[in-house]
Amino acid sequence: MSTVMNHLDLAAVQASEQEHQAALYAKRDIALVRGEGPYLYDSDGKRYLDAMSNYGVAVLGHADPEFAAALADQLATLATCHQSFFSDTRAAFLDELATIAPEGLAKSFLSNSGAEAVEAALKFARAATGRPRFVALKRGYHGRTLGALAVTADTKYRAPFEPLVPETVHVPFDDAAALDAAIDETVAAVILEPIQGEAGVFPASAESLAAARRLTRERGALLIADEIQTGFRTGAPWAIAGSGVVPDILVTAKALANGFPIGLTMVTEPVAGSLPSGAHGSTFGGNPLACRAGLVTLKALRDRGLYERSATLGTEIVEEIRGLGAAKVRAVRGRGLMIGVELKERVTPTLRALQERGVLVLPAGPVTFRLLPPLVWERQQVDELLAALRETLG
Repeated sequence: MSTVMNHLDLAAVQASEQEHQAALYAKRDIALVRGEGPYLYDSDGKRYLDAMSNYGVAVLGHADPEFAAALADQLATLATCHQSFFSDTRAAFLDELATIAPEGLAKSFLSNSGAEAVEAALKFARAATGRPRFVALKRGYHGRTLGALAVTADTKYRAPFEPLVPETVHVPFDDAAALDAAIDETVAAVILEPIQGEAGVFPASAESLAAARRLTRERGALLIADEIQTGFRTGAPWAIAGSGVVPDILVTAKALANGFPIGLTMVTEPVAGSLPSGAHGSTFGGNPLACRAGLVTLKALRDRGLYERSATLGTEIVEEIRGLGAAKVRAVRGRGLMIGVELKERVTPTLRALQERGVLVLPAGPVTFRLLPPLVWERQQVDELLAALRETLG
């Protein structure tokens, strides 16, 4: 049990956060103090099935012994080392990344978050092409820093901060004709998610991804794949790989280091070669502690068969939720352990009802809840989820 929570009750925690934090988050009415594998525990000791893994990051679950031991060892050895120096831990992490990198994406930039990875991608695309504008997709989400916000579609995020830079045109999702009309000689890159997560878990068709690749190549623009949420949880390292499409730039973050802050921007040799020395950087990016977290996570995903487990369990969950025949459910979609359940009504009452029954899930738009569980789930956790869904959706 957390030593902090030994001295503070829920009301005290709530009061402290409300007093000192800017009111940017819609808080749930529980304080999470401990995790173990696929479960979380609140300040009253109540156990919750984690079906959200903190927005998709805790792929190895909570308090994983191997992960915790590796980070403790690294903390006791060397936690910080700027990228102007070489690092044995960073080198080992980059070597491991190279084993799963899409063909041709030979160079990496390490940062601290998904938004930072997107910011780097936008800068790199401008440098490589000499062009100012971007094309993104409606409903797409790429982050809330100013550059990432420009390519994010939702006006609720954008409106308070407009005008935004860089200039971006948003076209309909999965619409090759709209892409064709939007990509001209001023466009540096098209940025897209192979599966739109925040919007409600909408997988892009292989045909539209292939069209994006063909059109950008024909017109001298780059293709940026945003795999910040899709990376590592759809049955393979990269969701876009199933379409046979290889982007010029790929960004990821969330699951890469099992929740430790990290961001990754992978680029081709030509893109890397276009970057002036010192044109971008990060004080904390690529630190040995983050790299050790990423290294142990990637090895665990591979050695424990978690890609395969994600694919198998994800298929079972989708089929069995559909099989419930729940009148409230309009559609179930996803790939691996990235699943959206679209309802015929607002999602908030269902989120609350599931939480009351000890299951934590995420919203994805106004009528959809999202399942992004740790990849260490087994059949027991699937059965627990389905039991709660029968009660809640029935």
